[in-house]
Amino acid sequence: MAEKKQPEHIAIIMDGNGRWAQNIGKPRSYGHQEGLKTAKRITLAAAKTGIRYLSLYVFSTENWKRAESEVSFLMQLLKHHLKKEYDFYRENQIRVLHSGDLEKLPADVRKEIRDVTESTSSFTGLSVNLAINYGGRDEIIRAFNRWKNDNTENTGVFSENNLKKYLDQPDIPDPDLIIRTAGEMRLSNFLLWEGAYSELFFSTKYWPDWNEEDLLAAVDSYCNRERKFGALLKENQK
Repeated sequence: MAEKKQPEHIAIIMDGNGRWAQNIGKPRSYGHQEGLKTAKRITLAAAKTGIRYLSLYVFSTENWKRAESEVSFLMQLLKHHLKKEYDFYRENQIRVLHSGDLEKLPADVRKEIRDVTESTSSFTGLSVNLAINYGGRDEIIRAFNRWKNDNTENTGVFSENNLKKYLDQPDIPDPDLIIRTAGEMRLSNFLLWEGAYSELFFSTKYWPDWNEEDLLAAVDSYCNRERKFGALLKENQK
């Protein structure tokens, strides 16, 4: 049996911030603040564990349907958080990337995302891909339209490789492991193309309660699985 390797790329659906806050008698906004602290804690844990890529589902294309006050709070929280954490990124050599439709975000949030991705672009440690205003279906549509705009004279057959080149982060390997917290068991439009063969790990704990031990448990679960990608293991082909 081949030696089992830990995941190179982990993606996390950080769910349960609002419910966690309501359960302790706090407003949902408090849960989002604590959720950002958890994201920082898990980012550092991932870096220590040797994970190369970490994708975090921060704000989906569907989250705009929430109450205007909550959306506004989240946008301001993101803007201030991205700016104030630069020293953390520098000290830990964390490169920040972005997936999602940047142009539909508020101008001040767009600026902070562009600034932090540019200022950390040379860092050589963990790459953190922040999915902000992101939806898997939306990414696929945008990728196709980018390909179409670049190939107006192309009459060839559209292929899987054509699409992959135009995804938001084509140079990041597909996630080996997708984690979702708070007991829900669905992908919620997250990395639909890239996660076709990802292993899944569901946790009942709300995101603000997550710590390094939870991440290590998910990694351990992954390491004890056999990935087949639709094929049979060699020992079963005899």
